[in-house]
Amino acid sequence: MQKEECVQVDTVYKRLRELIVAGEYPPGERLTEAALSETLAVSRTPVREALRRLEGDGLVLGAGRGVVVNRLTPEYLDHAYEVRAALESLTAQLAAGRQRAGRIAPASLTGLERDALLLEEVTASGDLARAVALNRQFHRTVAELAGNPIALDALERLWDQIIVSTRESLVRPERGPVVSAEHRDLVRAILHGDEAQAGRIAGDHVRATRATLT
Repeated sequence: MQKEECVQVDTVYKRLRELIVAGEYPPGERLTEAALSETLAVSRTPVREALRRLEGDGLVLGAGRGVVVNRLTPEYLDHAYEVRAALESLTAQLAAGRQRAGRIAPASLTGLERDALLLEEVTASGDLARAVALNRQFHRTVAELAGNPIALDALERLWDQIIVSTRESLVRPERGPVVSAEHRDLVRAILHGDEAQAGRIAGDHVRATRATLT
């Protein structure tokens, strides 16, 4: 595959991934090469390659001549949350450890606090679609502060799969204040460099989220 073709495949892959994660193509919807190539104004070849990547990510499943957007079964979702809880506990611990060792820039910590505050404000305002995006940004920031690219990459894949399958119930208005308090506690533990506390809070937070989903 030539360089230009690779770039086009990457572009199509990223765009389709964005559309699926954003809910533009909901779980169960059939996607065909012909329809997608027309929508994205590209040939079928980059679409075909992009769909193969998305199938590898667990976001779509092969179905005849096309694919369908994947919805995780309750059992698989349980497994996904177990792994997510372990990974987020790990990244929170690593972030706190790096903070205690003086390896995190003050500006990065300020950014984490800012993310948490903005998420709290947006959730309280009722803008749930934006809150979902900001919630992911908050958790991604924690993972980035951990300094472990393998954990971050694994979390990115899990977050995509989970949000596609649970978008309708990810944010419950009645849980907003609880989530905000958990986020504040997590930020405080990281700022204090308390690895054990940060890991516990992060893991409990993920498990509590899973418990609220239908």
